[in-house]
Order: sequence, then C-alpha cells, then structure tokens
Amino acid sequence: MNLLINKNPRIEVVDALRGFAVMAIVLVHNLEHFIFPVYPANSPNWLNVLDQGVFNVIFSLFAGKAYAIFALLFGFTFYIQNNNQKKQGKDFGYRFLWRLVLLAGFATLNAAFFPAGDVLLLFVVVGIILFFTRNWDNKAILITAVIFLLQPVEWYHYIANLINPTHQLPNLGVKEMYTEVAEYTKAGNFVNFISGNITLGQKASLLWAVNAGRFFQTAGLFLLGFYIGRKQLFITSEKNSLFWVKALIAGAISFAPLYTLKEQIMTNDTIIQQTVGTAFDMWQKLAFTLVLVASFILLYQQKNFSKAVSNLRFYGKMSLTNYISQSIIGAIIYFPFGLYLAPYCGYTISLLIGFLVFLLQVKFCKWWLSKHKQGPLEYIWHKWTWIGTNK
Repeated sequence: MNLLINKNPRIEVVDALRGFAVMAIVLVHNLEHFIFPVYPANSPNWLNVLDQGVFNVIFSLFAGKAYAIFALLFGFTFYIQNNNQKKQGKDFGYRFLWRLVLLAGFATLNAAFFPAGDVLLLFVVVGIILFFTRNWDNKAILITAVIFLLQPVEWYHYIANLINPTHQLPNLGVKEMYTEVAEYTKAGNFVNFISGNITLGQKASLLWAVNAGRFFQTAGLFLLGFYIGRKQLFITSEKNSLFWVKALIAGAISFAPLYTLKEQIMTNDTIIQQTVGTAFDMWQKLAFTLVLVASFILLYQQKNFSKAVSNLRFYGKMSLTNYISQSIIGAIIYFPFGLYLAPYCGYTISLLIGFLVFLLQVKFCKWWLSKHKQGPLEYIWHKWTWIGTNK
C-alpha cells in the first residue's frame, strides 16, 4: 500500500471525511427537497424509472449514514478540544456546555430554513453525554457507547409488550406535527414559515429522532468518536490500518444479515416494527457507516485517492457553514416563498442541483480559506466559545 506522507494525516483525513459526510447530507437533503415532499406529477416513464434508481442508490448509500459520520466526528472533535485543554491542566467541560448553547443558536438558524429536519439541536441535547463522560477511562466510554448503540429503549418496549400485550409506544404526535409543517410550508408565507420551523418544526424533529432511535444512536456515536480520538485511530500507521481493515470486514460481513433481518421484521405488526425493527434498522445503517468510514480512511492513504478528493478537505473545514448555508439555498430553490422548483424537480434533477450546490460551496470554501483560517460560522463559534480568553 502506498502511504500518503503528510505532516498531519489525522487532521487531513478527518477534514476530508467530514467533508464527505456533509456532501452526502447535501445530496440526500436535495432529494428530499429539504423535507418538502412535492415532486412532478406527470413525468415520462423513462424518467420515473431513472428517478427511482437515483433515489434507491443515494438513499442506500447515504441516508442515515452521512449523519452518523457527522456524529462520530462530533465526538472526535470534542476529544481534540478536551485533550488540548487537559494538556494545559484545564477542564474543558463547562466551556463545552457553553459551546453547546452556542450550537443551539446555529441550530435555530438552520431550522428556520429547514422544516422539521434539523439535526444540530439533537446534537446539542445529546452532546451533554460528553460532558459527563469526559473524565471516564477508555473501557467505560466504549462499554457505554455499545450500550447506547444496542438501542435499549426499543428493546425495553419490545419486552414490555411481550409481558403485557397492551403495552404500546407513547404516541408523540409526530405525524400530526409534520402535517401542520407541510401546510404552512405550502402556504408560502415567509414569516409563518420561519416562526413555525423554529418552534413546531424543531419539536417535530426532536420527537421524530426519539421514534427513529436516533437519540441513543447519536449518544453512542459521540462516545465512539471520543474513543477513536483517545486511541488515536485516525493517525496513519500500520497498526491503525490493520484496525480499519478489520472494521471494514466486520461492517461488510454484518451489514447483509442485519439488513435482511430488518426487512423481515418490518413485515410484522406495528409494535415489532417500532421496536425491534428500529433497532435492526439502526444496526444495519451503523454497519454500512463502518464500511464507509473504514473504506474512506484506507483509501485516503493512497496518494491518487487523497488527491482526487482533496477538495473535501476544504469543504470539511467549513462544515458548519456549509451545512447551514445548504439549508438556506435549498429553501430558496424548492419552497413556495422562493423559486418553488419542487414541483418541477424529480429525484434525478434534484440530485444534479445537489451536486451543483456542493460544487459552488467548494469553490466558496477554497476562496474563503485562502484568506481566512476558518469558515465564517466556524470563526464565530470558536470566538464565542472562548469568550473571556485570549483565544
């Protein structure tokens, strides 16, 4: 294997991997029209076939996996910041809580243009787990991560239903909330759109995450990223390469049976779908996420691959700016208060728009980073995180 010789391969591969995750999120969000399911009514048959193929490929590759990579790297970034402060004999914990408060502000900005779809507020709520575990040893962090990733709440409800068949999952009213969100979005009133998104939309997003098993999975991924940082697994070495090869094999071998079992479980009654089905869905997505991460890290050690995806490093360095700006751009493109192109864009056209948005964002990132050390929102987040210090 031709190893890429670099002064700081850990930083490079993390930036590139984060860029890859945000790019995948942009593509998925465009296909979803940013949670605005309005599509062409009458398309030729050949285009319908192509659209379905595009949808199946993009969602199979990235849906639920891109966010998982994003979450994993959130935990890793926490490790970097926490470790840097530890070296100076300082506790990063309370400064991190303040950083989460600031992230809630960015989450509100993003949600304003992204009806019922923001993940940043989920990161704020779940991120508190990193505060409580920051001084735990590696073994405790890994065990806790595994427990979270096993989806204990889903299994509790399943077992409770076996013991008492009348036991059901609480109805959180997510479907009704999404219906209301869709109504004010279609109405096209900009003020109602913004106010509804940052209130009802955010509530719907968080409660949907509860139903989808994302609360515990996100917590597990945060801790897994923290653990990866502790073990220095993103640094290029023969030992770490062997680890990622094993991770790739484990993910690849486990994905197919987990996916097959998930599909079979989804043919059962509702309570089984909502509990065991959710757990297996999270597991098969986690297995494929492992395949994506391990493959990317191993390929990045090849000069040709790292050179081919070099733009992802710039994109990843400005992940917060890119994540929020793509929501604003998407809202202007697809929603009634903007250009309202949703009824004219099937999955194929939406994918092309997503690629165009990505390429324009990359161009902006390269220009901005040629003049500044950080992206605009990254700079604000950093500056306000360390308010009251010289940083």
